Amino acid sequence: MAKQPHQPSSDAAKPAGLNALRAQIDRIDRELVERMNERADLARQIGHIKRSNGEAAYDPSREEMVLERVASANEGPLSDASLKAVYRELISGSRAIEQHIRVAHLGPAWTYSHLAALHRFGSSVEFVPVASISAAFEEVHAGHSHYGVVPLENSTDGRIADTLDNFSRLPVKICAEVPLRIHHTLLAACDRASIREVYSRPQALSQCRNWLARHLPNARLIEVTSTSAAAETAAKTPHAAAIASRQAGVHYGLDVLAEDIEDVADNTTRFAVIGHADAKRTGKDKTALMFETEHKPGGLADALSIPKKQKLNLTWIESFPMPGKERGYIFFVELEGHRDDLRVRRAIQALEKRCKRVVVLGSYATAAAVG
Repeated sequence: MAKQPHQPSSDAAKPAGLNALRAQIDRIDRELVERMNERADLARQIGHIKRSNGEAAYDPSREEMVLERVASANEGPLSDASLKAVYRELISGSRAIEQHIRVAHLGPAWTYSHLAALHRFGSSVEFVPVASISAAFEEVHAGHSHYGVVPLENSTDGRIADTLDNFSRLPVKICAEVPLRIHHTLLAACDRASIREVYSRPQALSQCRNWLARHLPNARLIEVTSTSAAAETAAKTPHAAAIASRQAGVHYGLDVLAEDIEDVADNTTRFAVIGHADAKRTGKDKTALMFETEHKPGGLADALSIPKKQKLNLTWIESFPMPGKERGYIFFVELEGHRDDLRVRRAIQALEKRCKRVVVLGSYATAAAVG
């Protein structure tokens, strides 16, 4: 048999420059793995010191500072968001070496609450999907989960009443915030012309009401407990669609029929991470308070004059009817500064003298919007 001519390997047939570049990447990858594990070992040592001092492994203020420092050191070509995502997972994996953390969120998987939890904690935690916002609070209050992620307010629809109600009933703290950009997607297993029903959470349907009126005027809108439940229902129901995240569509095998269908382009939901302790001071913080005033003329105005006197900027204010009390209201405010700051301490002390009840819901680092 005639000898076959030698066929060069696929790598050898490629330009020498390409092989050299790939060799450099392989070398850098080995170095990155070594350095990441070195970093993880240092984080483990810090965890040992924290545990001996009775401190929690999760430090949201420190993690926020690390991510901001990574972004400030970035000179490209990677985007800040890409680098933050890499470091978020590195931090999450390092933290998991020391402590198994459970995080409750409105489920099932791939709801916006779940996505907010992923942005804050990374994937190296145990996510606990629950059926309601109240259940997330109960998980944390009872100690079954270390933290919970709950929606606080939406830029289109305002406050989340269930969350405020639970803050009025249960002694949990806000230890971090996650402002998540909400991009609604129309998902279905049929074409748009065949859609007769659209499923989603009430808030999602509200945030897409104009788009739905223009493009699906004859479809029946049906409220369900979560956007992921909507996607699951659409996958099983003929002529049905869901408004949910793109990730939920992938999970349930649905086609994307339309993207970014929210009526307001900069639609953002701010989520609160709830736990049992404040975050440490970073110098770029907020403090949330809940208070009850005397039911008399000028009671609220007197209370709100206190932050002004201390030159503290209010970033959020809501009123909420007190459960079981006729004509009684609780007020929620958020102001710039940490509870350990002198001016914030003075404001809290003054409020305590002027109000029937004052509760510090927590101090936490100001976070940039993600998603």
